[in-house]
Amino acid sequence: MEPGNSAKGTQMALLAAAIVLVLSVWFAGTVAVPGLIRDGLVSPGRAAWLTAAVQLGFVAGTLLSAVLSLADRLDARRLFCACALVAAVATLTQTAVAPSGTAALALRFVAGATMAGVYPVGMKLAASWAKGDLGLLIGIVVGALTLGSALPHLLPGLIGSVDWRVAYGGAGGLAALGGLLVLGFRPGPLMGARPPFQPAQMLEAWRNRGLRLANLGYLGHMWELYAMWAWIGVFLVGVLGRPQVGSWVFGIMAAGAVGCVVAGLAADRWNRARVAALCMLVSGGCALVIGPAAAWPALALGVAFVWGFAVVADSAQFSACVVSLSPPDYVGTMLTVQTSMGFLLTAVVIGALPHVMALLSPGLAFALLGIGPLLGAIAMWRLAPMLDQALSPR
Repeated sequence: MEPGNSAKGTQMALLAAAIVLVLSVWFAGTVAVPGLIRDGLVSPGRAAWLTAAVQLGFVAGTLLSAVLSLADRLDARRLFCACALVAAVATLTQTAVAPSGTAALALRFVAGATMAGVYPVGMKLAASWAKGDLGLLIGIVVGALTLGSALPHLLPGLIGSVDWRVAYGGAGGLAALGGLLVLGFRPGPLMGARPPFQPAQMLEAWRNRGLRLANLGYLGHMWELYAMWAWIGVFLVGVLGRPQVGSWVFGIMAAGAVGCVVAGLAADRWNRARVAALCMLVSGGCALVIGPAAAWPALALGVAFVWGFAVVADSAQFSACVVSLSPPDYVGTMLTVQTSMGFLLTAVVIGALPHVMALLSPGLAFALLGIGPLLGAIAMWRLAPMLDQALSPR
């Protein structure tokens, strides 16, 4: 391996580890909530608010970051570290307050808001090393997020129920470690200069036709992704006829981490917008057919694994398109605007889907999720010729 590639590999491994560690605060609730409900410390409805508070906090944090262009105007590593440490303090403090009170919700909101300085900034840091492999590098970042999302589903089966204080305390400690770890990351040669403060720059995400199409594709993707992750376990409980499906959910979600890398490699060889469109056609198709497949449990599981692979495989390519099409000094802002819009949409869809499931059926509700990626694929297909004419990926 060439020295430059060796340095890049080391830096990407360091960045991916830091992201997984810090994002543990996002998914701490997934581990803590079952124990809280079992001990009668929180109702299922209140538990849903603990999860929603993180999502809403992230949306608020990304909106603020986008308006102030924080991801571009501040030192990216120090912003990442500072946000990680605030998230760590908020999550550790969670162990000292009433688990379902207003303070608990506020702390979860703060933890979510700080992720605006971690996830989009992590993608910017990864892109600084890109040289013909932008899709793969951002795919590694999204793959790290995907593994972090999947792990809480596996833990109860491995170590049993986790005390809620241990879940929050452990996540807080890991976040602090991840924040300090990123200080050892060395940005690549393509890190943009710090631009002047221009709040209106965030509107470029909609004014620029290429960015607009990439963001429309991303919204179609986010319409489906988190709702699928949130409710595939409920669907499998009905299909398999047993309450313990955590290991299956872990496998399905973890397949997406592989999908991120495979799609990233493909996107760096071919047009990344077309690769994303293909992934969306596959995932949208799975959403449409998994309901009828439920009559045959083995088939439904097979479809679920294909869906898990494809549903997030395209995620990095929307960000890679934004990096390729953005003004170089405002890459972080454009990535932050994109994630803000997407996660705002997920908060709505995740909340609405259980009501649709009750009104129709899980299979029909999942079929409605297929609308997003199928429409998003159209946007990405229209974007593809513009990428062919753009400068070489950075």
